[in-house]
Amino acid sequence: MLKTYRGGCHCGAVRFEADLDLSQGTGKCNCSICTKIRNWGITIKPDAFRLISGADDLSDYQFGSKSAHHLFCRHCGVRSFGRGNIAEIGGEYVSVQLAALDDATPAELTEAPVKYFNGRDNDWWHAPAETRHL
Repeated sequence: MLKTYRGGCHCGAVRFEADLDLSQGTGKCNCSICTKIRNWGITIKPDAFRLISGADDLSDYQFGSKSAHHLFCRHCGVRSFGRGNIAEIGGEYVSVQLAALDDATPAELTEAPVKYFNGRDNDWWHAPAETRHL
């Protein structure tokens, strides 16, 4: 079910709203950055995301192909969302960090399906053999 969630960083400088359907699935990846931050996100189209405040408080980290903008609050360091453009997943996207949602209930999060991605081996369309640590 589509629902508008609110969220942001720890210090409150970055605030957003996102229209999400958690029942459609969330994702975890084993690539180098996702493993280090224990990424758990949901990917949506940009028109389902609204940055309410904090555009000037965001810093951007990019690496590799530079197709993704790993955004974080320059004050508290929290990554609440990222942006990018990857043709293989439909072009422009926003990836919302589920841990940054203020009003998602534990029940909503535990019921959300999780798909695993093998970014470590650039085999994005198959789950890695081991996922318990993600």
